[in-house]
Amino acid sequence: MTPRPLFAVIAIVLLALGGWLASDAIAQRASETYTDAGEAQRALAKAQADGRAAAARAEKLEQRARDARAVADKSAQEAAAIAARIQQDEAGIAAAQARIAIVGKQRAALDARLAVRRGPLVRLTGALQKMAMRPLALSIFKPGSLRETVYLRAVLETTIPEVRKRTAALRGEIARRDRIVAEAAQALAALKKSEAALSNRRRQLAAVESRQRLASRKASGDATREAERALALAEQARDLDALVGQLDAAGMLRRQLAALPGPVLRPARGGAVKVAEPAARSSDAANPQMRFQLPVVGRTVSGFGEAGVGGVRATGISLAPVDRAQVVAPAEGRVAFAGPYRGFDRIVIIEHPNGFTSVVTGLVRADVAVGDELVAGAPIGIAGTGQAIVTFELRRQGEAVNPLDYVR
Repeated sequence: MTPRPLFAVIAIVLLALGGWLASDAIAQRASETYTDAGEAQRALAKAQADGRAAAARAEKLEQRARDARAVADKSAQEAAAIAARIQQDEAGIAAAQARIAIVGKQRAALDARLAVRRGPLVRLTGALQKMAMRPLALSIFKPGSLRETVYLRAVLETTIPEVRKRTAALRGEIARRDRIVAEAAQALAALKKSEAALSNRRRQLAAVESRQRLASRKASGDATREAERALALAEQARDLDALVGQLDAAGMLRRQLAALPGPVLRPARGGAVKVAEPAARSSDAANPQMRFQLPVVGRTVSGFGEAGVGGVRATGISLAPVDRAQVVAPAEGRVAFAGPYRGFDRIVIIEHPNGFTSVVTGLVRADVAVGDELVAGAPIGIAGTGQAIVTFELRRQGEAVNPLDYVR
């Protein structure tokens, strides 16, 4: 083989390498979210699991909405079903971002390997190019040059198999590069599809919530007074724990009053008077062991009981969702507080059956009001942007418990 054909083969390889060295901006940003490929793989697996769970919840809620007779119940189930579909789309976005990050890290590792192999090829190409520019006929005018040329060509013939082997390996790496690029394109297409679906779902949810707000204005007097009392408690409470404790006490008193038997008319004839026992709430009877769902789809940043700033143990779990993620009610219940609270942006506190209370913080927008009765999975607000953190605390009879022990 003469230097020219060999030079052409190596030049083609180098041109292919040159097109590879530019990195994609989206992959770069996604890669920076995760410390290593293992973390990105775990995030992908969790996002896929979250998506399947959200889809299952949405199907159940959509069936309940179809079966509902009362208009208010039907509307509540529809809103919860749309919120579950939104979380399914958000999980799809998270999965696509994780895939893009994995591809980006594979590209970075391949870049490093190709950069190491590129140097010797450049030097070899330069030497071959220099030999190609020196015609064999000119060698007879310089003493000894013909012998040197014959010697060099003999050496070159022995190195050609190794050169072919190395360029073949590089061509294999370039083929792998092409597959990675195709995977990145597929992940990017999935990301755009999920984002488009998410935008459409949000418009649907806004329409349903608008109808619910119009319907609830008819009975807003008591809710307004209760919201004012909740705000007053928030101003008096020294911290979030104290606020939750005061709301728990107020909720317990309200439930006790509601459970008292009503007045009993004196019977027309004498005899023993039987006082009817207050009926237990259907939720309490049907759910001796409450089950909850996470309020938002996202990566777990810190778990229950982990040491935080200053060594303080976390009383809940912290989640990192996608930007403007949908936040939902962890279970059915009644809103005890909703609004801004110092140091936590906007928070929502929900009273659940069987003595449970959930606290969700880190919202930039709360879409519920004090006194609202919520179905499980009902939309309660929106998370922030720029790596926002949503925390979820669960308390039973006033004591903090690990939410993951009760998440279905």
